[in-house]
Amino acid sequence: MPGIDECLLEAMRLPGARGASVVDWTSGLALGAVGESRNGDHEEGAAETAELARLAAEHLAFAPAGGSDWAPGSAADKAPPVEDVIVTNRDGYHLLRFVRTTFDSSVFVHLWLDRAEGNLALARIRLADMADRLVLG
Repeated sequence: MPGIDECLLEAMRLPGARGASVVDWTSGLALGAVGESRNGDHEEGAAETAELARLAAEHLAFAPAGGSDWAPGSAADKAPPVEDVIVTNRDGYHLLRFVRTTFDSSVFVHLWLDRAEGNLALARIRLADMADRLVLG
């Protein structure tokens, strides 16, 4: 079971990986970061991606069909109804994968991939596996 540092190093071994971080989306703080940051500052990047993660996690427009009883701070389901968020631009992919935990989770893994060298499908599969194995605490 890898911790944050091991998870980030594993993410950076993916083809085209430019940077990775583990972020708490309620506070916007990076719990760990490695590689490059799009704007040169991992903390600022964490705060910006946390806004996007929070938006996706807290709005019912992104809940599974049939709705979801999940609410921030609820103990009923230990993860938001969203599994991941993918943002693409001309030169890269940003993949945010929410982490399920045994406690009230507000953590996601952010992976930045170079569009020319990265494989989005492979990254999504591997990041899901990493997030499932990630040990926090």
